[in-house]
Amino acid sequence: MTERLSAAQLDRAASLLRDGALVAFPTETVYGLGGDATSDRAVATIFAAKGRPSFNPLIVHVADLAAAEALADFDGRARDLARRFWPGPLTFVLKRSAASPISRLASAGLETVALRAPAHPLAQALLRAVGRPLAAPSANRSGHVSPTTADHVLDELGGRIAAVLGGGACRVGIESTVVDLSRPQATLLRPGGVPREQLESVLGRLADAGDTAAPRSPGMLERHYAPARPLRLDATSVAPDEALLAFGAPLPGAAATVNLSPTRDLTEAAANLFAALRTLDQPRFATIAVMPIPETGLGAAINDRLRRAARGRAN
Repeated sequence: MTERLSAAQLDRAASLLRDGALVAFPTETVYGLGGDATSDRAVATIFAAKGRPSFNPLIVHVADLAAAEALADFDGRARDLARRFWPGPLTFVLKRSAASPISRLASAGLETVALRAPAHPLAQALLRAVGRPLAAPSANRSGHVSPTTADHVLDELGGRIAAVLGGGACRVGIESTVVDLSRPQATLLRPGGVPREQLESVLGRLADAGDTAAPRSPGMLERHYAPARPLRLDATSVAPDEALLAFGAPLPGAAATVNLSPTRDLTEAAANLFAALRTLDQPRFATIAVMPIPETGLGAAINDRLRRAARGRAN
């Protein structure tokens, strides 16, 4: 049964989210770990709370199609599916719109964004109270079973997040179906709450993520966002024609420096990663030298993304 929340409780949860805190909330599929999808810092905090091993794209939750169209490029296929299955357990992967405010970290640096409008009444109420899109992976530690009750969330993340909105047991209980509509061939990336047959009744045959000619799921690619400049990892010195991606006290002598975190705060570094790489990706630099980052906590995810970005380049 869905628990009733007072207007004051909803307002408090919305205020926490607008301030950058994390709030777990129910959807019809599983409980989501919500954070402001437009805030790099809030999104980085989601990864930290989950202990997520790499910066895989996060599903961004919106109230309805109108809210989603401000974030991504919708074509006729996406609108048809949204009108039929939203709100509900269906996620679209679409190209980001040019003015999309979604954090690059939530998109793992890709030019796509994953969007869903949940059907649970508390999720809808929260999204409308916050007035912002919410990044919300499942509210559990990475690799653990997805939570379908508020107690599950507390068992997994108690002490790591600001609040949990109790909404009873989730009706669907498995994650949303994910369909990639960012390319001409619609591709099923993840089976879930909307059966494939229902989608194919609208779209025709769906390709599978494993098909040779089909795009693979975001987060599965060997390389994600990679700058045009080669990356030189674990740099302990820097040349005058190099840009420096610093962590802590910067190395001297670089042509330009962007510091992920002067205080060596890994959450701050994660929040700044993609913007920093884009700032330093300029033809006037021969290479981007990257200072060592510890392989602990979010450092493992940061290093994973840097290694993927550097793959195939001189370093």
